[in-house]
Amino acid sequence: MNERSTVHNTFVVERVYSVSPAKVFEYWADSGLKQKWFTKADEFDFRTGGGERSQGGPPGGPVFTFDAQYHEIVPNERILYTYTLDMGETRISVSATTVEFKPEGGGTKLIFTEQGVYLDGHDTPAMREHGTKEMLDKLVELLEKE
Repeated sequence: MNERSTVHNTFVVERVYSVSPAKVFEYWADSGLKQKWFTKADEFDFRTGGGERSQGGPPGGPVFTFDAQYHEIVPNERILYTYTLDMGETRISVSATTVEFKPEGGGTKLIFTEQGVYLDGHDTPAMREHGTKEMLDKLVELLEKE
């Protein structure tokens, strides 16, 4: 059995998009648009008190389960949610995330802040931050095509 451990970490990722906060927010709020840059949700209830759940993983690899709860949604300004990430039957992390949408010039500055607890060495803050940057870069590419 692996030794139990917890690693606490906060990271912030900022991106600037050339479109309005309302447009960037739409790519978080609409499940059809969100699945273009994030894992397709099996359940998607985008409202305060709602949640989002998805499962997937590499062929032949473990199944990862993302299970989020929305605690506050301020349209075009802020999303606050918590989520767990499981690998198979093993909980690998618990996180609190804030996504802020700030007008900047004619576009939007997105500020993504995640406070995570990474469990038993199954995931690391560096891996999570890297994956988040890749997702937000994909969103940049999509929005630049708008």
